[in-house]
Amino acid sequence: MPTTFTHEFNTPVYKGKVSFNTGLFINGQFVDGSDGTTIEYRANGNVITSVSEGTPKDVDLAVEAAEKAFETTWGLNCPGNKRGILLNKLALLMEEHADELGALEALDNGKAFNIARKGDIGAAVSCIRYFAGWADKISGRVIETTEDKFTYTRHEPIGVVGQIIPWNYPLVMFAWKIAPAFATGNAVVLKPSEFTPLTAIRMCHLVKEAGFPPGVLNVVTGYGNTVGSAISSHMRIHKVAFTGSTLTGRKIMEAVAKSNLKNITLELGGKSPNIIFNDADIEQAVNWAKFGVFFNQGQSCIAGSRIFVQEGIYDEFLKRFTEKTQSIKVGDPFASDTFQGPQVSKIQYDRVMEYIESGKKDGAKVHIGGERHGNEGYFIQPTIFLDTKPDMRIVKEEIFGPVSVVIKFKDEEDVVRQANDTVYGLAAAVFTKDVNRAITTAHKLKAGTVWVNCYSMITPNVPFGGFKQSGIGREMGEYALHHYTEVKAVNVNLGTKIM
Repeated sequence: MPTTFTHEFNTPVYKGKVSFNTGLFINGQFVDGSDGTTIEYRANGNVITSVSEGTPKDVDLAVEAAEKAFETTWGLNCPGNKRGILLNKLALLMEEHADELGALEALDNGKAFNIARKGDIGAAVSCIRYFAGWADKISGRVIETTEDKFTYTRHEPIGVVGQIIPWNYPLVMFAWKIAPAFATGNAVVLKPSEFTPLTAIRMCHLVKEAGFPPGVLNVVTGYGNTVGSAISSHMRIHKVAFTGSTLTGRKIMEAVAKSNLKNITLELGGKSPNIIFNDADIEQAVNWAKFGVFFNQGQSCIAGSRIFVQEGIYDEFLKRFTEKTQSIKVGDPFASDTFQGPQVSKIQYDRVMEYIESGKKDGAKVHIGGERHGNEGYFIQPTIFLDTKPDMRIVKEEIFGPVSVVIKFKDEEDVVRQANDTVYGLAAAVFTKDVNRAITTAHKLKAGTVWVNCYSMITPNVPFGGFKQSGIGREMGEYALHHYTEVKAVNVNLGTKIM
């Protein structure tokens, strides 16, 4: 029998008890993995529970369940309005369990409960509701050819799709993946991160309660080199969606190419520039810069970790940004005033600290931070580096931690050149009161998303994805639907005859 996770939350911000099965979710049932093994689950270094460990055989079983659902109770056998009703039921259940989901997300990931409850849960619910609205609006078009032929297109669901989600926004990424897939009628085999499996598993209970047919959602917890690899290379999975590192994205592309040339979407890494011009509202620029780089412990693909400040306001900005950074409360995710919790794991903590040490060795100046916070757990001081050079690793590579570099620039041409000098192109921001400068600069930046006078504002109706090595395809918005359907052209002969 799979393990049951039971936990009593008795914190200043949330009090409650949770108890749910932590098995694999296949064909509407919670089951042990084929090998009967489990993965020890830890939060901030402490063992919390164990979850069932999936294997390639379990992926096979999940695919079989998904295929059966797609051919009988889902896909084209379930009209779009019914799929929309089910998604809306799921959103309502998520709202009813919002406090519990927020607590699990804080425990799972280390982010502050208040942020998870107000931000992450709300964003996930909004995503589910947005795509619920699309479920009965998937349509083709009639194409004029000749009067002797009737030609139209159909957007049909792909079938069984594989989805692999990361640990930095576990519930939001779960929603981003399943919502467009379900809206278009696909059945899903999903792997959550082994570091943050709890909210994905809890969502399986809610999906079942909402009334989705068995096999529509299958969640196989496990490691990337086993379960993730099996999903990427499976011959009967016809689409893979992945969010994570560029390195892993390359491996998935290779597996896709060597197997059945699956449809693929990738949302990968970033090293986003945040550009602040002389005429910017400094107070707002400082506030958004802090939010953009230190939010979620800096564990965000869109983190504005390269902060470019024009020379006329550089000193004043740095003074205020330093004060704002020093005011960040680092600590227990369940404390009422915490903004920054621990890094998600020891692996990530060590990785971030290694980057900080590399910056010091390369000659960058630690302005503030640069050390561990406290004596226990995976807490890192919010860090600002100055006097950097373009070839330093802390300037070029994605750190995925609470580390920023502040760089002085001269003019628009100078900053656009520096901002685009990266292999990534996920996001960017521009702060200025000059609307012409804002728009022209935004158009010159090689990034999938550009914010003007704000940062990290994401809504479900706006497409999200990257240029260059930050990914392939788009999530969110109507654009996401195209990645979950196949376009079929039907040509009906009305009168042409041949001998």
